Amino acid sequence: MTIRTLLVATLVALGAREAAAQRAVEVGDLLRVKAVSDPQISPDGAWVAYTVGTADTVKDERQSDLWMTSWDGKSQVRLTWSAESEHTPRWSPDGRRLAFLSARGDPRDVDQLWLLDRAGGEARRVSDLPGGISDFAWAPDGRRVALIASDPDPNVIPEGRDSSQHRLQPVVVDRFMFKEDETGYLGARRDHLYLLDLQTRKAQILTPGSYDEAAPAWSPDGRSIAFVSRRRPEFDRSDNFDLYVVEAVSGAKPRQLTTYQGADMNPDWGNRAPAWSPDGRYIAYVQGGKPELIYYAGQKVAVVPAAGGPARVLTAALDRNVLSPAWSADGSSVLFLLEDDRVYHLARVPAGGGAVERLMEGKRAISDLSVARKGRIAVLASTSAQPDELFVIEGTKLRKLTRHNDAWLAGVRLAPVEEITVRSRDGTEIHGFMVKPADYRPGRRYPTILRIHGGPVWQYFHDFANLDWQIYAANGYVVLGMNPRGSSGRGEKFSTAIWAAWGQKDGEDVLAAVDWAVEQGIADPERLGVGGWSYGGILTNQLIARDPRFKAATSGAGQGNAFGGYGTDQYVIEYESELGKPWENPDRWRRVSYPFLNADQIVTPTLFLCGEDDWNVPLLNSEQMYQALRSLGRETRLVIYPGEAHEIKRPSFVADRMKRYLGWYGRFLGAGRDAAAARR
Repeated sequence: MTIRTLLVATLVALGAREAAAQRAVEVGDLLRVKAVSDPQISPDGAWVAYTVGTADTVKDERQSDLWMTSWDGKSQVRLTWSAESEHTPRWSPDGRRLAFLSARGDPRDVDQLWLLDRAGGEARRVSDLPGGISDFAWAPDGRRVALIASDPDPNVIPEGRDSSQHRLQPVVVDRFMFKEDETGYLGARRDHLYLLDLQTRKAQILTPGSYDEAAPAWSPDGRSIAFVSRRRPEFDRSDNFDLYVVEAVSGAKPRQLTTYQGADMNPDWGNRAPAWSPDGRYIAYVQGGKPELIYYAGQKVAVVPAAGGPARVLTAALDRNVLSPAWSADGSSVLFLLEDDRVYHLARVPAGGGAVERLMEGKRAISDLSVARKGRIAVLASTSAQPDELFVIEGTKLRKLTRHNDAWLAGVRLAPVEEITVRSRDGTEIHGFMVKPADYRPGRRYPTILRIHGGPVWQYFHDFANLDWQIYAANGYVVLGMNPRGSSGRGEKFSTAIWAAWGQKDGEDVLAAVDWAVEQGIADPERLGVGGWSYGGILTNQLIARDPRFKAATSGAGQGNAFGGYGTDQYVIEYESELGKPWENPDRWRRVSYPFLNADQIVTPTLFLCGEDDWNVPLLNSEQMYQALRSLGRETRLVIYPGEAHEIKRPSFVADRMKRYLGWYGRFLGAGRDAAAARR
């Protein structure tokens, strides 16, 4: 045996030993992955602050702490250790202090502003606004902070106060859009822009009145603050956000900068503030697409003169969504996140207009970035095999900064996530992913689960958001995760293809993937499952009402009767834009309500799940579908998670939901090893 042969054999043996030491992914791993987020480079470029979220299984809640890492990645320091969560780290202009938000010690359980000296010592609370703070930005002088703070909730009783001495106030609603998931009823409370003096700790309101403000950003000279708002009568009737600038003095009148009829820097698009150019002459932001296309429309990078004047769209020829614009250190270009087919890239465009350049590509999802004055760039990125971690850009390469999940990754065995492409009924090319069991053998058919993403204008990425796929694969299932028409990442025409026609083209697209997997000899046609959350639940309901092939379904926070959503959820603008008013266009509403109105066609055993306090796709929608199937005598069950909104957050409920998925699919489909035993 040659030395080379011996070396190869040794490496193979070591690799096999390492693989054997790894265990299969399990339900508990949903609570073990650490959520790294919000990179913030210090002004001198030497450190990056960030947040790490974990699951506290004792308190049964999510918790987050602040960390920082040196630029070379050799030193990582945990900055906060309290039992409460800290988040939104932001460096002072001189880099000596780190401000953050936390509800620690607040009797009303709302976030306040805290300061932490980089040299050491305990953090100090510097605000006391009864409604709490949702966002903030340092002034360039380091002595003031712009805040977004809410009016106090009259029905919140501070800790320690005698509740018998506090009378609850009725909720009075007179707004067009009057409810919001995780917020509740939208009454007269507003989010205002405040100016906090750090020496006196006094906060003065800059934008009183009946409007909501968001996303503050200081001009480089410290005289003005840009923010986002809908400062017009009946602002609830559209998503027409605009950029405004106000001088940082009490009594100043905000000046409107953008006049586009659609959304300019909608706060729902990542909550990033508009970005001032280094010389203070321009502000970069994200301009929405045609307002009549609501969330189906594509987003563009734009700049507007800070002194006033027409805005200029820099990515007009780019038929892809963009996010998070930030200026290069020299002000010559605007960096941004570019969504493409199954990926998020880092890109840039010249400030004066020109070709878009993709700085960092690859099969990954870059979900956040921070740009330092000296030109250093840090990003948050993940892949199908790597949870989010911080990286720095070095030329055309990524250098890993943090390794919070490396130890966990080393102990588990992940199945490869494969890209697949299929042809839908009309020939349209549909892209997605497939995950097979670790012991997959060609020629053997496996129980297969079709998972459907929410949105609908969203997509499955090369990221680590779908750990449930790995759990299914570890239990013997093949998983198909497709991006049908209606998904983002492939342009406006692709996303608008399901306009007012839910369950039709997108239904054909995902079923084409199932057909393909059966034709390839991968999926067992007698053991097919389907499921999803939010629009994934909506499309699941559409599929099982139209096609009897599935032997088990899980419909999470879904809907089958659009009539039941009108006025009970937060999408009244979207409903009236896409479907019209129910009494004016009842046929269109009936078409998208196909699952409920044709519930007698459903034969698939279906598990419905929803948060009790979900106002995004409210519980009543799942209750209606469950009641219909129960009335028909079908196999069904409804699971309600108390106190949860649209996103299930309580760790025990996250694990419970996954166990129920496995139990339901296992009952009606069986795992891979069960199928093998049956054939022997």
